[in-house]
Amino acid sequence: MTSLPRDPDSARRTRAARVDFITEESVYGTILVSGMVVAVGSYGASSWQVFLSVFGTVVVFWAAHVYAGTIAGHGVFEGDDTTLGTAFRRAVRRSAGFLTSALPPSIILLIGALEIVPDLVAIWAALWLGVLILAILGYAVFALRGKHWTICALGALGTAAFGLAMIFLKAVIH
Repeated sequence: MTSLPRDPDSARRTRAARVDFITEESVYGTILVSGMVVAVGSYGASSWQVFLSVFGTVVVFWAAHVYAGTIAGHGVFEGDDTTLGTAFRRAVRRSAGFLTSALPPSIILLIGALEIVPDLVAIWAALWLGVLILAILGYAVFALRGKHWTICALGALGTAAFGLAMIFLKAVIH
């Protein structure tokens, strides 16, 4: 049985698409969302109030990051003729992690806001989901580099520790 030759460009694009999701913005956005859930949810706020606070904060941080990335990437070095539009598109693509990392916990908070589950359950579930997202990001970054599963697991634990720190704060504050 003869195997077909692999298309190196296709493999590179697939890997790049996966790596685009695993950015510092994805990690930071997840930690930011968890921090907001802790800060707002620790004082008896409803799921709806926590959702609105998380949504507003994530949008402002995302916009600020896009703005900063645009002006920092707009031909600031001699010989760099990057246009404003190109810098903006790069900044939007790079900052997508802020938005994507906020979606899963926000959906959980909306489920609480719709009273499908109690507010407290939604808030704790959003926090634990943040831990899971961080663990997946930590695992994936090493797996994509072909590391042994034990290194990947340590990466998952190390990254998830930030989410666990937020849960610890929630427990202490509450």
